[in-house]
Amino acid sequence: MARASDREALLGLLGPVVSDHGLDLEDVTVTPAGKRRMLRVVVDGDHGVGLDTVAEVSTAVSAALDDSDAMGGAPYVLEVTSPGVDRPLTEPRHWRRARSRLVTAALADGSTVAGRVTEADDEAVTLDVDGTPTRLALSDVTSGRVQVEFRRGTEEG
Repeated sequence: MARASDREALLGLLGPVVSDHGLDLEDVTVTPAGKRRMLRVVVDGDHGVGLDTVAEVSTAVSAALDDSDAMGGAPYVLEVTSPGVDRPLTEPRHWRRARSRLVTAALADGSTVAGRVTEADDEAVTLDVDGTPTRLALSDVTSGRVQVEFRRGTEEG
């Protein structure tokens, strides 16, 4: 696993590269993979991330890494991906991107609220909880997760 300083260096190097493609750099991780290392770069955007965009970002990230010594001389495998549905909702942008999704939010007081995201901004998220709009300050939310729905109601189409 990469040291914190290595991770910060990678975030600093790759953040602008990803941003140039209109995306946010969500995370970078380096893990051992046999004789090589796996560099996973997680990117996301307000309208999702298509395969063509992932390919473009992967090429740009690879070029930036080649032009730097951020990964050192040891071989590595680069993976550029978008976050999975199980990614925790930790930033205001995560809540905004979860609009219309069913989520569970754990609150600082120990309670849990489940509902569909109807609005989100930098300060709060509004959930439809059994037909009642419930506004939660993000400062009161300790964690959030999108719930996987195999069959959504017909009101969403």
